[in-house]
Amino acid sequence: MNQQSTGRAGAAWALVITSVAGFMAALDNLVVTTALPSIRESLGGEMEELEWTVNAYTLTFAVLLMFGAALGDRFGRRRLFLTGLTVFTGASAAAALSPGINELIAFRAVQGVGAAIMMPLTLTLLTAAVEPARRGAALGIFSAATGLAVASGPLIGGSLTEHISWQWIFWLNVPIGLLLLPLARFRLAESYAPGARLDVPGTLLVSGGLFGIVYGLVNANADGWTSPTVLTSLIAGIALIGAFIRHGFRGRKPMLPMRLFRDRGFFGINIASMLMYLGMFGAIFLLSQYLQGVLGYSPTEAGLRMLPWTGMPMLVAPIAGMLSDRFGGRPVVVTGLALQAVGLALFALIIAPDASYASQLPALIIGGIGMALYFAPAASLVMSSVRPGDQGIASGSNNALREVGGALGVAVLTTVFASQGGLESAQSFTDGTVPAVWIGSGVVALAALVALMIPGRRAAGAQEAATETADADAHTEEPVSVPA
Repeated sequence: MNQQSTGRAGAAWALVITSVAGFMAALDNLVVTTALPSIRESLGGEMEELEWTVNAYTLTFAVLLMFGAALGDRFGRRRLFLTGLTVFTGASAAAALSPGINELIAFRAVQGVGAAIMMPLTLTLLTAAVEPARRGAALGIFSAATGLAVASGPLIGGSLTEHISWQWIFWLNVPIGLLLLPLARFRLAESYAPGARLDVPGTLLVSGGLFGIVYGLVNANADGWTSPTVLTSLIAGIALIGAFIRHGFRGRKPMLPMRLFRDRGFFGINIASMLMYLGMFGAIFLLSQYLQGVLGYSPTEAGLRMLPWTGMPMLVAPIAGMLSDRFGGRPVVVTGLALQAVGLALFALIIAPDASYASQLPALIIGGIGMALYFAPAASLVMSSVRPGDQGIASGSNNALREVGGALGVAVLTTVFASQGGLESAQSFTDGTVPAVWIGSGVVALAALVALMIPGRRAAGAQEAATETADADAHTEEPVSVPA
């Protein structure tokens, strides 16, 4: 009885610590969006530099996530989680103290490094701490927390910016990080993955490839698509990503084994997640500025008016979890992505220099319900699609692909915005935002179609049973856990 109570207490602590850490890392993806006008006024900068205050974080986050997961598997997940949390907390304080836009971009990149080490280990630490019978519920709560963070970023950022200062969107992380550090040290169990090794060639290939692609997309606005710098960056980035994929097939213990993508469930949820973030991040980046720059709302007013969208996960996530338990994850995720696509399409239809808030409400509510339905079962689908020994890299790859989608979303949709409009007037901003949001809607609709590849409940159960049998025959080892 005492052992069971201790196990449940440890699982509860793991859920609280990992959920708060995941919330904090996910929050910083979009917390700056409603603060961008204030940051521009305070530190200066053009649209390209404002993009980098978002993309510097998402890019380093995406590039190093799988490397962070591999480090944790090799040297201890709790140890590396503490390292990532320390880097993230310190970089948050440095970002708050930034004297200029270039320094802010640099410290946002360091923040992303800390988050990349910390974030993929949250799921593996949580999975190791929670017994299988309760794992689905725990992962649902974790997913709801991170989903809420992504969605509530504009509101939190807007409120802090207006009522205190934009610097407090970064100062907020410092006391939370300092509180989590001792809790994580003494309440989380250490765990490793047997036989884990670092894949230096894979890390260099994916890092260089992603940087080249995003750098090229962001600078295409200012330099033009035919610029030698932009073309070289895009071509080199695509070539390096191609080499990374080839390495994943042929390399010895690659950081992202491409064999994982042969599983329909793993392929479907990962590609759908990347596309969803591409459409959603780019749209939120532009819409939060549209509400302020065109409709004249203050940062807090903009955040509050997005609340039917951003706050919906708090209301719908528990229902989404029950629906997922009852019908399986695939129909819930597909429905959520379809509703998100509809919400963005409705927004594209009503965007105008004088759009009323009443006309925005249907888009906000439908999009919010869709977001909640996606987030609730997503993590569980990822972790259940691979063997226990692959869960660390599965978590890292899923987070990496989502962040890649987010970085590409901001870059691509801002490129569309710049080609069709600009910052000169309300009408010009509207002219650029409408086609960009339409593209965001189309990308999320494509994500819904891709998610149909995820096996249904019966097929997933049969596949899981076959995998367990194969693992038993091969004497596959489970990850080793060491008590704190």
